[in-house]
This record gives sequence, C-alpha cells and structure tokens, in this order.
Amino acid sequence: MIRWQPHRPPWASELVTALMTVLLLGGCGPNLTAPAANPSGPPVPSVPGAVPRPDHIVVVVFENKAYQQVIGSAAAPYLTALAHSGANFTDAHGERHPSQPNYVALLSGSTQGVTNDSCPQQLGNQPNLARQLLERGLSFAGYSEDLPGVGFTGCFSPDGRYARKHNPWVDFANIPTSANLPLSALPTDLAALPTLAIVIPNLCDDMHDCPVASGDAWAQHHLPAYLDWARTHHSLLIVTFDEDNGTAANHIPTLFVGPMVRPGDVPTRIDHYTILRTIEDMYQLAPLGAAAATPPITGIWTP
Repeated sequence: MIRWQPHRPPWASELVTALMTVLLLGGCGPNLTAPAANPSGPPVPSVPGAVPRPDHIVVVVFENKAYQQVIGSAAAPYLTALAHSGANFTDAHGERHPSQPNYVALLSGSTQGVTNDSCPQQLGNQPNLARQLLERGLSFAGYSEDLPGVGFTGCFSPDGRYARKHNPWVDFANIPTSANLPLSALPTDLAALPTLAIVIPNLCDDMHDCPVASGDAWAQHHLPAYLDWARTHHSLLIVTFDEDNGTAANHIPTLFVGPMVRPGDVPTRIDHYTILRTIEDMYQLAPLGAAAATPPITGIWTP
C-alpha cells in the first residue's frame, strides 16, 4: 500500500498517476481469461535413471473439466478406477484458458504466444517434442478422432466433431504431415505404435461438448486394450486434460498408469510442462522452454 506523505519526492506524482491509470483500465482484479506468464527460473538438471524409459507412451487429452468433476464422480466410474490403479495427481493444473495454448504448451514447452482458440495457428519451425523424437531416431504420431484424413489442415471437420485447436502438431511446419492421423489409423498391432502417440477424442468424446459420462464411456471403450498390452510391454498411459471448467485454479485430472508406476494419490503440483519434461527426460531429450525449469516427475516409479 502507498502511504501518503506530506512531503513527497518529485517522482511521486508520476507514480500515483501511473497507478491510477492501471486501476481505471481494470487492473484492480484478476482476469481469468488473460494469459499467464510461462514459468521461469534456473534450469533443473536431468538426473540419469530418475525416470524410466517406456517402450511406448500414449497420452490422451480430454477437455474442460475440473478434477472434482471427474475423479470420484459418479459420472466417471472408469476414469476414477483408472486413477486409483495408477499415479493419481491430485494437484495438476493447466497453464491458462482457453484450450489451445495448453495443447501448444504440452507439445513445445511454451504457448508460443497463442492466447486464444483462433485458427489456424502457424508456428513454423519452433522446437517441439515431436521434432525432438524424430531427430533422435524415435517416432511420433498424433491421432485425432474424426480427423477427415491424413495431414488434414482445416479448422474443423465437415461434421464439426474435429477441431484443429485441439491438434497442436498440425501447427508446426517441422512435424511431417504423415504424423497427423485420424484415430482410425491407430494400429491394431500395438507393437507398431510410435514411441509417443497423442490421442485426441472428438468434441463430444473429450467432454468439451458432451457430459463427463460421454468421455468416461469413450475411455472405457478405447483404453483397456492398450493398458492390458502395456502391462507386459513396458509401456505407459498418461491421461490429462487441457484445462478445467474456467476457474483461476485451473485444477485438472491427470494420471499415469503402467507397469512402471506405483499406484496412489500424488500431491506434488504438476502442469503440462512437468509432463513434457518427464517425457523428455525419459528419452534423454533436452528440455524445451519452460520445461527446462521444471523438475520431472519422480517418486512414482517402481524399482
């Protein structure tokens, strides 16, 4: 608080004027839709052996639901049981609102200046996780439900069930169009999965346009086959959300399930940069952007 003094230094009037201008422009309260700054800080060094190296990782991203709307909810019995079978992060958060910046952050360690859901975004050759994996001789693919065809760059499918704003890899020129795939292209022989697959349900199945129960039913239909296979093939499932239902806390469900994961609630605060950093450390990739200042997830892994 500024305390008025009878004898002010010469610059005090200018300071008061500036503060009054901020208040008149609406600076007196939080703006829940305003972009937050990316985390910053000194780089956190990688520790060899601190995280496992799965043969495959599948990341599934749902939409716009807060932690308490899913985990423990009667509308989400499958996802709740899945959370209890793995590491259930009770303090996970999105970066901001609305959706699109969170997807970009998860893939690249930065929101890349994206602050809204406008389409199309053209992010050029900015570094990203897919490009890192490919340059290391590993593999990546993104699978979007109801994507009209391989490499499709439109903002929506004709039926409106696919939205490019939830598909960040199409925005980067250095990710091959062959990595932009419909969900129907997911291999039935799971050994043919890429090193990292990111799966995006359509606008109903991801809970964006439909209730939690719709997303839970989708998960129960699509995930058990991979989980059964992953248990004997040293592979990992990550389920997360882009953002919550619009609160300042942005508290989202996130869970890790696999043979290398010790089940239980995990109170450690994490976000999309933490997930990115953990995957990068798993494959000995240099952490990108804000992920460099974020420690990877440890303490959940079996010996």
